[in-house]
Amino acid sequence: YVAPGDRRERSKSGVGGRAYYHLVLLARDRIGYQNLLKLSSLGYTEGFYHKPRVDRDVLARYQEGLIVSSACLAGEIARHLNADNWAAAKETAEWYANVFDGRYYLEVQAHDSEGQAETNKKIFTLADKLGLPVVATNDAHFLRPEDHEAHDVLLCIGLGKDRDDPKRMRYDEGLYFKSADEMASRFPDRPDVIENTLRIADEVDLLFEKKYHLPEFPLPDKYSDPNDYLEQLTIQGAKKRYGDPLPPEAHERLDYEIGVIKGTGYAGYFLITQDFIQWARNKNIPVGPGRGSAAGSLVAYALGITNLDPLKFGLLFERFLNPERISMPDIDIDFCYERRGEVIEYTRQKYGENAVGQIITFGTMKSRAVIRDVGRTLGFEPSETDHIAKLIPNQPGSAFTVQEAVENLKEVKSLYESDNRHQQLFDYSITLEGLARHASVHAAGVVIAPGPLDDYVPVSVQPGKNGNGNNAMSVTQYDMNGLEEVGMLKMDFLGLKTLTVIHDAVEMVRERYGSLNNPDSEEVYATVDDIPLDDRSVYEMLARGGTSGVFQFESNLANDKLRAMRCDRFEDLVATNALIRPGPLDSGMTDVYIDRKTGKTDVTYPHPDLE
Repeated sequence: YVAPGDRRERSKSGVGGRAYYHLVLLARDRIGYQNLLKLSSLGYTEGFYHKPRVDRDVLARYQEGLIVSSACLAGEIARHLNADNWAAAKETAEWYANVFDGRYYLEVQAHDSEGQAETNKKIFTLADKLGLPVVATNDAHFLRPEDHEAHDVLLCIGLGKDRDDPKRMRYDEGLYFKSADEMASRFPDRPDVIENTLRIADEVDLLFEKKYHLPEFPLPDKYSDPNDYLEQLTIQGAKKRYGDPLPPEAHERLDYEIGVIKGTGYAGYFLITQDFIQWARNKNIPVGPGRGSAAGSLVAYALGITNLDPLKFGLLFERFLNPERISMPDIDIDFCYERRGEVIEYTRQKYGENAVGQIITFGTMKSRAVIRDVGRTLGFEPSETDHIAKLIPNQPGSAFTVQEAVENLKEVKSLYESDNRHQQLFDYSITLEGLARHASVHAAGVVIAPGPLDDYVPVSVQPGKNGNGNNAMSVTQYDMNGLEEVGMLKMDFLGLKTLTVIHDAVEMVRERYGSLNNPDSEEVYATVDDIPLDDRSVYEMLARGGTSGVFQFESNLANDKLRAMRCDRFEDLVATNALIRPGPLDSGMTDVYIDRKTGKTDVTYPHPDLE
């Protein structure tokens, strides 16, 4: 969007009292893409007023490598022409044509919305007077003609309107993505406007190479190579864990892992991660022992990134970083829920405030939510849609899409077939399910760039608390998947209430009793991590269903399986955590495992060596 004046002015000085106009910018090459990132970011960080807006000042500053067209009926040219202000339209077109020399097109569109045909005629007249090229475009709001009705429902959801409201906004049914033949048939006397689409496509020369953009970790003076420093820190940490000399198994495993890390070029990743974790520990910020595949790395254990011995538990390094399938490591780190922001602020100060940001996430329309949203626009009573929504299971391992519910659940299928009203509700819900509903900030994701973040990805600003207490956060416009595609370093800084509760409980015990000790043996523990994993009373509690406040085991499903398994050892917790996932549950293997563990079914082996 383009502000009618200065992007920083919050005013509606445009034609008809508007705060912004539409404009189309296309990246022609790598420089154009970089400039598009800057413009998109500035629209949010400096020009946001109803919409993210830029102005002529920054358009001129970042014009290189961009192809521009004048946009739809809401573009500045169209607004001036339809207000019969030809002088303003001429001035605007000439400004863009001068700044984007040879890369500016006036735009005509192929649909039947009110005023479009007349606007097209005026655009052609202006182009002829100024000698500017014209391009034909789709103003596509949905993909196929048959999607118009569902899109109309989606529009009502977004506007919070009933579908039968006569005063609400509506889109023309012709705003679908038209084929080349359809476009050509709309402009039979102007083949040039179709040819110009090919001309623009031919000009675009931009490929995204698979390259990772890692920030540079500041090394101590006597080191010039991050690989050497990582190896030194790892050996030092391993000796603290295992003693000196290292056991042969640990030595061999470390040699292998360090070799893989050096070969993949991820030494900096490990150095960055261990640095902010060590900082958090030094500041007495509770840090989790580790989760996910990173627990399989002995290097991570030696560096203090994780606190789980992969040799003791037989964990695989290749599950984390496989030399045969190289991809960016992914370490999820749990921090105290109340102090997570301090760790993020530390990274901002270390790598640059403009180099660190949080990550956007797009909430989608899930089965139950889409039923309620669609029902609201179609005039259903909330109690009706709430009842229908609750007919669709949404528990892990047994969740249904709306389509699956209609096909497989007798009561839902009966409703679908009962009348046209319910059929519409389900049909629209099936079409809209899975679409993005809203944007928010990812609960854990943080991205760290080698320099200003908007050199690599577009940035927005979202309301919320930064680690430094500001009421706004720098947030990427790309989500987790998009960031990975463009090679950005993303970290999961998970704020975990359980860690906060454990920390507070330990402090209360120390305050009351003077130390953290075992009441049976009088053994004193330095930290909660020193408490052994074979305390029988803990497993007796879990086997009775005492899982309130126990991380990942609070659900009714986990509670039921722990009791059925007669949990009596740490390995039972490991197994249960895996067995309550959709795969084992859907296959029935969860119950098979429990029956074998409790002796209800004999354990058989396909080969004697497996015993």
